[in-house]
Amino acid sequence: MKTRPYHHGDLRAALLALAEDTLRDRGPAELSLRELAREAGVSPAAPSRHFKTKQALLDALAVEGFERLTGTMTGVLERAGASFAERLTALTRTYVSFATGNPALLELMFSRKHEPNPPAELITAMQGLMTMATDLIEDGQRRGEVREGPIVMAAVPLAAILQGMTDLALSGGFTGEQVDEGLTETIAFILRGYAP
Repeated sequence: MKTRPYHHGDLRAALLALAEDTLRDRGPAELSLRELAREAGVSPAAPSRHFKTKQALLDALAVEGFERLTGTMTGVLERAGASFAERLTALTRTYVSFATGNPALLELMFSRKHEPNPPAELITAMQGLMTMATDLIEDGQRRGEVREGPIVMAAVPLAAILQGMTDLALSGGFTGEQVDEGLTETIAFILRGYAP
């Protein structure tokens, strides 16, 4: 069997993109470094230059997912209005949109944190997302738009509601319009809960 030579402009990025396609279409069990190498047009050994194991590839994909989500949310918040309500609405809608558009990736992102010894990069990426929520709440408190209290504890209901809304949207029992209307009601509910 003839092996392919290693020559690829950005093999790491190509492998992550191919892995995300496989994850979305067939699930993590179907991921194979050898198969990804074939799809990328490189030798079977080439992926090991970037990912020693399949788990290392999955971890890198989860980190990339968090970074992509955080980057998207940062951009949306920069364009949102100044009020807590406007910023919360932007953050909430962006999160749910990302989650419903990338359900397999989101599951991978959050499932790995429950494993023993998750990689430090993954913990850092997860904390970046949580920091966005706590910063938003802290800013709302400073502006007098959010009730006083421990910021981390105030972020817990937000995280729970976002995850619940995402699960409902992904359940398939709702139309896009119903999800949108439900999200509007959910945001109003969250704002009432945070009101001083």
